[in-house]
Amino acid sequence: MACSSILEVCTAPAADGGICELRVALYGYACEEHTVTTRDGYILSMQRMPMGRSGETGGHRPPVLLQHGLLMDGITWLLNSPDESLAFILADSGFDVWIANTRGTKYSQGHTSYSTDDSAYWDWSWDELVAYEFPATVQYVNDQTGQKLHYIGHSLGTLIGLVSLSQGIQMDLLRSAALLSPIAYLGQVSSALARTAAKIFLAEDMYWLGIHEFDPKGQPVENLLKVICKTPGVDCYDLMTSFTGKNCCLNSSSVDVFLDNEPQPTSTKNLIHLAQMIRGGTIAMYDYEDEEDNIKHYGQPTPPVYNMTSIPNDFPLFLSYGGADAVSDAQDVQILLENLKSRDGDKLVVQYQDDYAHADFVMAVNANQVVYDPLMAFFKLQ
Repeated sequence: MACSSILEVCTAPAADGGICELRVALYGYACEEHTVTTRDGYILSMQRMPMGRSGETGGHRPPVLLQHGLLMDGITWLLNSPDESLAFILADSGFDVWIANTRGTKYSQGHTSYSTDDSAYWDWSWDELVAYEFPATVQYVNDQTGQKLHYIGHSLGTLIGLVSLSQGIQMDLLRSAALLSPIAYLGQVSSALARTAAKIFLAEDMYWLGIHEFDPKGQPVENLLKVICKTPGVDCYDLMTSFTGKNCCLNSSSVDVFLDNEPQPTSTKNLIHLAQMIRGGTIAMYDYEDEEDNIKHYGQPTPPVYNMTSIPNDFPLFLSYGGADAVSDAQDVQILLENLKSRDGDKLVVQYQDDYAHADFVMAVNANQVVYDPLMAFFKLQ
């Protein structure tokens, strides 16, 4: 094992039970397990697919970093067969593929000071994913490859990317970004499950009950879901659809893989932050709901707002959204696009797929032709 003291990183062959062994190596692809320690002490796993099925490493292989969404991990990009999953497709198309795994998920539960049993371990929202995880993973990929990289986010991964770009974080190390089912503004979320949870302050109630880890497979969350499931309009016989919208193009085998590996834990504080976005319709830092606390953290009585118009107009963006998406609602996406309208003409590619819902962008059997081919064509122009 080789380690570096600069970012406290280590590399190793595919670990027993890790994502490389579980979802990559079994298809005959090379895969490396990496770890990165963030400045706030979280030890994150990353997977690298340095080549495709052919095994050829020749030529220029641009690096691309994949960032999953809420309640998911890096397996997001490996749920289908190699001909249908984005990570495999990118590797076979000449890219050097890096897969991120957010703190708290199964393979990223290490910390330099805390265990997952400590409430302090779960004291974060997506603000910290922007401030610490995004720069650490981008820097690591750049250090390992010596190249600028492309970024792909799905769902919460797009929010992390957009806010990081608006803050100018690691801009000099990035070539472009692709945003699949973009999450920025959430005021028009039509997901009955998400809207109801935000309306009844579910995450806040959990937090004050001392539940700092939101584990979808844990008993406390199951008990609270039973409460939501009694709400008119929430169909708990199909939780995925109730949350994501009606996905058009999933097959049963990928859903089985999903159910075997997901959903993953996150922090209750992270869900509070997202609920604040749904209720407020803005993109702001975490609101401590108390002027004195906000002043202590931010030097002002209300949280600072993230400004999407601050993303440089010459930075290339590929954005793909769906008409059936209940989380990344088309109306909210239009607000985001309005904020991006001053971009240079060839630096924003927008794709709309009328029948796609939230999960289709990473699980649809036809996503290769519908979304990934145009995405890779966009990358190759940058």
